[in-house]
Amino acid sequence: MKRVFLIVLDSVGVGDLPDACIYGDVGSHTLYAASTSAYFNMPNMNKLGLFEIEGVKEKFPEGYCVTPYEGCVARMAEQSKGKDTTTGHWEIAGIISEKPFPTFPNGFPEEVIKLFEEKTGRRTLCNRPYSGTDVIRDYGKEHVETGALIVYTSADSVFQIAAHEEVVPLEELYRYCEIARGILTGNHGVGRVIARPFIGTYPEYERTSNRHDFSLVPPVSMLDQMKERGLEVLGVGKINDIFAGKGITDTVRSHSNTEGIEKLIERCGRDFEGLCFVNLVDFDMMYGHRNDVDGYAKALTYFDQQLPRILAALRKEDIMIITADHGCDPSTPSTDHSREYIPFVAYGEEVSHGVNLGTRQTFADIAATILDYFDIEQKVAGTSFLKELIRQ
Repeated sequence: MKRVFLIVLDSVGVGDLPDACIYGDVGSHTLYAASTSAYFNMPNMNKLGLFEIEGVKEKFPEGYCVTPYEGCVARMAEQSKGKDTTTGHWEIAGIISEKPFPTFPNGFPEEVIKLFEEKTGRRTLCNRPYSGTDVIRDYGKEHVETGALIVYTSADSVFQIAAHEEVVPLEELYRYCEIARGILTGNHGVGRVIARPFIGTYPEYERTSNRHDFSLVPPVSMLDQMKERGLEVLGVGKINDIFAGKGITDTVRSHSNTEGIEKLIERCGRDFEGLCFVNLVDFDMMYGHRNDVDGYAKALTYFDQQLPRILAALRKEDIMIITADHGCDPSTPSTDHSREYIPFVAYGEEVSHGVNLGTRQTFADIAATILDYFDIEQKVAGTSFLKELIRQ
């Protein structure tokens, strides 16, 4: 019974891509930035070869990497245009986005906001790029007093709606997001509409874990092909949201890395054949966007501490893949995502040990390799490296 556990450490990039200058991200290296903290400690990922990856080993002292290491590693370049969550995950699943999702550095057009207000029956506030914590600090009081929705964006292709849970109940907020999703198509088709609920009293507002993403429906992906074959595709965290539920056979939300890891381990104990696709979002949401180097380092250290539990739950034919979707360097002035390579670290009884595949040209090689493992004819982008991944 073949199973693949694909774990995305959201935003754990490993160095700027050659075109990072276009995105203002030259010099970004999320993993290295976190490693500058005294709280950084990843001995288990070290054993698997994380620090032998191109662009990583050069940033650490000679001999830092444990050798011989026990995994198969690579550095993955992004072919899609963009540096957001949706684009990164879609490419991992075999979809290369030739055209970037639209962004709105000056806010959304008047016709979009007017139609949204008409359909929701509520006025809007802000409508410009803003930090998620700053926007509720600056507009939260007026929102609570008037019921007007806080609408804002970022450098990413997102339409975000913030509302106090006692003013706008969650289900109502989610309905407003669905309305926005219906409006935002074509030239205004942002990658994600995001519900951003918060609680508290002025000025001590805080966001809750009841965030919910509403993505565009993706083209055919690795997930669709696996589901069509009759295999299970289990989503953990926001995977179901990112793919708009398409190609997913079972899903569970998680409100933190801690919960996501526990849900992953639970699924390791299940009898199923197919894929378990996991997103651990705290790295990005809690620490990268808030430029919290120490927090980022602590989150990586916690994941590393839990890794032996995950490895112990693997079975003979299982393959575990640890990767990312973009960067979010917490040490740079920017609070936005960064255009970076992502790591690829694989482990399993049948996975080659001590093999470095160098730099791959697209995240989609992951999809091609997984489909190859399940003997599924590939209908998505990418080149399989299964022969190098599996022991001969």
